[in-house]
Amino acid sequence: MELDYIENVNGLEEHVVRLYNFNMAEAIHFRALLIESIIEKQQPLDLSQVAFIKPRNCNLILGLFTSDEGILSRDQQTFYCVLTLKGFTNMIDLITPFCTKESRGYQYLYEIDNPIDLLFSPTASW
Repeated sequence: MELDYIENVNGLEEHVVRLYNFNMAEAIHFRALLIESIIEKQQPLDLSQVAFIKPRNCNLILGLFTSDEGILSRDQQTFYCVLTLKGFTNMIDLITPFCTKESRGYQYLYEIDNPIDLLFSPTASW
């Protein structure tokens, strides 16, 4: 699994943090990490510390917040995905289809009016 940031992805000042190039086993492992770290332990999950994720040009830290804000960054290198418990539970539900069979599809992991989207794509495309 790889992680990167694509600035101005569509010419409309919309940006994407992307988790991509993964198989079903890695999707299962990622979902399990979300459940264990965020849902059960309610602790942040720093993706730079996850052995099977290769950061390319950024890092992403996922953590609980009092409101669903999506992805925020001050420097366009370290990104924070701040969601409520319900927001992360929804994210886990959106990842689940990638854990039941190999897929060539993709999924945005939240629906928030925010200029930075979070894309989950095994083939790196959308």
